[in-house]
Amino acid sequence: MKILAAMSGGVDSAVAAARAVDAGHEVVGVHLALSRMPGTLRTGSRGCCTIEDSRDAAVVAGKLGIPFYVWDFSERFKEDIVDDFIAEYSQGRTPNPCMRCNERIKFAALLDRALALGFDAITTGHYAEVMFDAAGNPELHRGVDMNKDQSYVLGVLTAEQLRHCYFPIGASASKADVRAEAAERGFSVANKPDSYDICFIPDGDTKAWLSDKIPMRPGLIKDESGEVLGEHDGAMTYTIGQRKGLHLERPAADGKPRYVTGIDAQSNTVTVGGRASLSVDHLDGIRTTWCGVAPAEMGSGPESAMDCQVQIRAHSEPVDARVWLGDFVAEAPQSEYNVPTPRPAGRLLHVDVAEPLSGVAPGQTMVVYAGTRVLGQATIDKASRLTPA
Repeated sequence: MKILAAMSGGVDSAVAAARAVDAGHEVVGVHLALSRMPGTLRTGSRGCCTIEDSRDAAVVAGKLGIPFYVWDFSERFKEDIVDDFIAEYSQGRTPNPCMRCNERIKFAALLDRALALGFDAITTGHYAEVMFDAAGNPELHRGVDMNKDQSYVLGVLTAEQLRHCYFPIGASASKADVRAEAAERGFSVANKPDSYDICFIPDGDTKAWLSDKIPMRPGLIKDESGEVLGEHDGAMTYTIGQRKGLHLERPAADGKPRYVTGIDAQSNTVTVGGRASLSVDHLDGIRTTWCGVAPAEMGSGPESAMDCQVQIRAHSEPVDARVWLGDFVAEAPQSEYNVPTPRPAGRLLHVDVAEPLSGVAPGQTMVVYAGTRVLGQATIDKASRLTPA
């Protein structure tokens, strides 16, 4: 096959490209320039897609003897990822930009360009596997190393995209094995730290970054009875489950910590309560998509619910759940900050979890599994408690 290797400059994508070459494929390396500040350098394990990363990717490509290019996707990244992130926070939600980047950049814009140029597939360093059922339909499955499994962030991929995806390190026993292989190949990135945090906020200070993008208005912090406990300088910089940085004027009557339990962007109010108030057992999702063929056994209405598992964070444990489809919803109106809303029309997904979850925020992604297979995903629009605590 003719394969385009997306090379981030990290060890995983380096080994993935190398394995694609070893498998006899015709491989071309490409690094995506996503930052609008090309002079930015990586600091330790924070951030990605920097000048340093592009140089590291180029060195690996040179050692492999494959062509290497840098493609500027910064404008598309700004429109589809950064603006989406701002729009979500402006409406009091907590988005997952890595999911959106995979959906709109790495496996949409990049794959579209690759196919247009005659490539058969793209390869990345994700810890996941593409398998095929008896009818030849592609399925996405968890990587062998559960500690590094990245199938969650790939839950937005469609069946057609999966047909053109190649994840050669998904079957690796561990990240240590991948690093050891990189060292044996003489890659300088063998011991390079993994990136974390949001790549376009490399210092990790999301609140300060958002303060420059969203008009902030002072507002009230209230308890669940409506009593005013303090003030904030912008409701959009808080997230459900947050405990630190509340600066309340007096402690709770029981002396226990308080957490953010609600954010109302319209009234600019932050609500706080005890840990018990964070417990939810029902989730409503929007933007539902299927990762491969839609499960025929999942129908509309709770009477047609399917037994499966749901995961709400990249590295959280999946929980048993009953999942069913709901109505179609219309597109939401534009946000009050004139940022295009990221809530398109689509099918609702309803989930009853067997064990209550804590600190679930609207805007997070829930990914549905059947064993190791990813069935699909939806963006959490509402989390609630339907059964008594």
